Amino acid sequence: MSRFAGAVHVVTTSGDAGMRGTTVIAACSASDDPPTVLVCLNRGKAENDLFMQNGVFALNTLAAGSQELANGFSGLTGLTQPQRFALGRWDTIATGAPTLVDAAAVFDCEVETTFDHATHRILFGRVRGVRIGESLDPLLYYNRQYRVF
Repeated sequence: MSRFAGAVHVVTTSGDAGMRGTTVIAACSASDDPPTVLVCLNRGKAENDLFMQNGVFALNTLAAGSQELANGFSGLTGLTQPQRFALGRWDTIATGAPTLVDAAAVFDCEVETTFDHATHRILFGRVRGVRIGESLDPLLYYNRQYRVF
């Protein structure tokens, strides 16, 4: 799976269940009409249940130069959630989920459907808000290293 190249995202949520963010590459567009994205989250981490409990998430596609943010949200650095969020500038668009101000793209979503498969839970989110950033250079992950075009 390390040879599966993908864009690097930070998926975030906030609501009554609490605030959480984590780094993922397993995310993509699922439908144009209605606009829907999907994200895969590890079911072995109980903290990821917050995404379903809050019912909202933002898929923040990272731009080149965002490696520190990606590492911080990956969990490998041991940062707490408040420390992770301190690494970036955040606001909200439509659902209340934290959205990264300088992301390459943001898809602000309401959870519509979930599906459990093996080690992961797939969340399908109806896009309620979008922001397109200025950067045309996405941060990629391939063979256990960050890359850019």
